[in-house]
Amino acid sequence: MNNIKANVTLDAKGLACPMPIVRTKKAMINLVAGQVLEVQATDKGSRADIKAWSESSGHQYLGTIEEGEVLKHYLRKSSNDEFNEKNHPNVINNEELENMLNANENIVVVDVREAAEYAFNHIPSSICIPLGELEYRLNELNKQDYIFVVCRTGNRSDLAAQKLTENGFTNVINVVPGMYQWTGETTGIKG
Repeated sequence: MNNIKANVTLDAKGLACPMPIVRTKKAMINLVAGQVLEVQATDKGSRADIKAWSESSGHQYLGTIEEGEVLKHYLRKSSNDEFNEKNHPNVINNEELENMLNANENIVVVDVREAAEYAFNHIPSSICIPLGELEYRLNELNKQDYIFVVCRTGNRSDLAAQKLTENGFTNVINVVPGMYQWTGETTGIKG
């Protein structure tokens, strides 16, 4: 069934976000422009993460094939003149966001982690819109609101902030380092 030829295969099975992306970035460095990388992953969120990363970095996302529990993502390395990884310019840290929330500032917090991550632990006033669903749920947000985007480490939220800005949202801020170091108030399922 799968006759796609990859120059390099990367095994990221069993790894959770952000490790498939971290390993993909490292593997891409060693490829020659035009070569194809196959990333094998079991993290369902890797589909949206790898697609978004490749688009922001200038590499070509070719597609994903599901084989049982394994997702096989295919990426083509761009040439040096194509490569230009973007980062969202507006960034604040966790403490600054926590201070704004405590001051009851009129802001919107969008959590772009997967629904399961959000369910167990999230900022009480945040809205869950996983990165993979963001493009289809833009209408749930107001383009003039101050939108603070959070994920686990700041990587997915960076991609989401770029996507929002590209779609006409004018006040978008990425929160770094994100939920893995969040010390403010949280709610969710206690497990």
